[in-house]
Amino acid sequence: MTTTLRPTEPLQHAADGTRSRRYQVCVNSRPVGAVHLGTSRSLGDSVAVIHRLRIDEPDRRRGRGTVAALAAEEIARGWGCRQIEVGVAADAEAGTRLAQALGYVLRNRGMTKQLGATPPALPAGSRARPMTPDEFDAWKAYESEQYARTWMERGLPEAEARAKARRDHEVLLPQGLATENTLFNVLEHEGTRVGILWLALHEDRAFVFDVEADEAHRGRGHGRTLMLLAEGRAIGAGRPLIGLNVFAGNTAAERLYESLGYRTTRSLFCKPLL
Repeated sequence: MTTTLRPTEPLQHAADGTRSRRYQVCVNSRPVGAVHLGTSRSLGDSVAVIHRLRIDEPDRRRGRGTVAALAAEEIARGWGCRQIEVGVAADAEAGTRLAQALGYVLRNRGMTKQLGATPPALPAGSRARPMTPDEFDAWKAYESEQYARTWMERGLPEAEARAKARRDHEVLLPQGLATENTLFNVLEHEGTRVGILWLALHEDRAFVFDVEADEAHRGRGHGRTLMLLAEGRAIGAGRPLIGLNVFAGNTAAERLYESLGYRTTRSLFCKPLL
């Protein structure tokens, strides 16, 4: 039996510059599932994204998903993409197994935590204050460089990584420190600055974009205090849920979040297209 992808629409070009197309998964011309393939809005046209891959229940566990994923990779190569990624829900064990079997590697995880009604207390000697404009300017220069390097380490060419850093900060912080529904705090311990927090307030949740203890003060529990601060700010703003993203390999951060009760909701896997 032959498994193929049959287009069900013309190639779509979105206003944000991305491309996408939907396909039927067919076995000897019989539809057995669907694939939605596109390019990445955040990483650019060189990165393909499998938005959806579904095999109908009667045809599962027969290798149809594997062949469909490989066919999607070939289409992405034809588009000129150098990398492909796929997001898998935490409870989708079959999807995780398929991604790993095809050589996809975990890049990052989305994690969330349901919050209570009472803000957690900070440790004795720790207090938070708003970030000053001068501190924000210094932080932004540092964060942009670190953010770009993070993506370079994960295979994105330098020019694209730096363009992504600029673009993401422009989108997320259009008014800089004064951006609406955005909180920047500095954590002090016994009068000394020890770290920073960048928290965004979305409609139904808060999101931690950056939490970092200053280099000279790491390994002393300030990262945990910063996370308690984030949760307290979220509760104070009436958000019942808090989320964050953590890159694979950041073991210390992963352990911290898990110890605080954060649970993985979605994992993102990626693979180079050679």
